[in-house]
Amino acid sequence: MTTQNETPLAALGVEDLQRLVEVAQLITAGRDAMSDEIVTRLSGALSDGLALLDRLTRNDGLMRLLKVLDQQDTQYLLIALSDAIQATGKEIPSMAPAVGGLGCLLRIVREPGVLEALRLFAVIGKHMSESLREQHRRGGL
Repeated sequence: MTTQNETPLAALGVEDLQRLVEVAQLITAGRDAMSDEIVTRLSGALSDGLALLDRLTRNDGLMRLLKVLDQQDTQYLLIALSDAIQATGKEIPSMAPAVGGLGCLLRIVREPGVLEALRLFAVIGKHMSESLREQHRRGGL
């Protein structure tokens, strides 16, 4: 707090004055760095970003996907998918290459999780086909 005889700057300590000097130097450096070329590039990038944002928000399919991705059950599916991708990335390099043939196929089908994966893709395919047919019947989204 300052008394009536002190100026506000006189009440500042040495550390406070040093911080003020650093802030002033930062502002000066920023002003010096803002050349016409940088301002033009920044305004162009901002304009392009706004145009992209406008296009994205007008995309009904993307907006619907974002709403679905925000649901809790979809979050569980995405977490499971990311865990599976990470585990696969670690497991595949250590596996021997598949030799092919019916015997190899039968061994793969017996692996735990293979039938669950086939069922998952079958259910996704079923719902996707139903949705596409319904969209064509209605004439779009």
